[in-house]
Amino acid sequence: APVAPAQPVPAAPVSYTAPGGINPALFSKAKAALDSRGWIRHRDFIGVAHFAHGSTDPRFHVVHLPSGHVETFRVAHGSGSDRGHTGFLDHFSNVHGSEATSQGAYTTSETYHGKYGLSMKVRGLDWTNNNAEARAIVIHNAWYAEPEMVDIHGKLGRSQGCFAFSRKDQWNVMQRLGDGRLIFADKLA
Repeated sequence: APVAPAQPVPAAPVSYTAPGGINPALFSKAKAALDSRGWIRHRDFIGVAHFAHGSTDPRFHVVHLPSGHVETFRVAHGSGSDRGHTGFLDHFSNVHGSEATSQGAYTTSETYHGKYGLSMKVRGLDWTNNNAEARAIVIHNAWYAEPEMVDIHGKLGRSQGCFAFSRKDQWNVMQRLGDGRLIFADKLA
């Protein structure tokens, strides 16, 4: 009797559980933001900023999705999101002049040399952050995001809404998240 040709076996769906150290609900939202935007070309790394934590805590996660490996960094939030300078983000804003951090999905864009040296533009993809480019929200390094600020002041300084890192951390983040990768920022309990 003739043998029927083998039928292709569909690939098993990839199941993403939250990598270690990331709030599972936040990671689920970040992954859904990536999955709903099929046009995002690079899907190997994703950035997840969890602003429920204070600025003393490493709260910006860079996840290598194929392996689940996570690197975590300290990141500053906007002064308009923490008017009392407590070290904790108390609200988001997308309003021009607010100097606040915005929540939602972003894609990274081109690099340029600006006030803080090498920086990377980001584009807001949601109604909660669609003014990011017009507000000049970028990834940059800053003196107020260096580790000694935590030692001296018990918290990082504040940006004007940008993702501000120490010089070393900013370089590592930009190396992994450049060229159109997704960043997702939110605050979940």
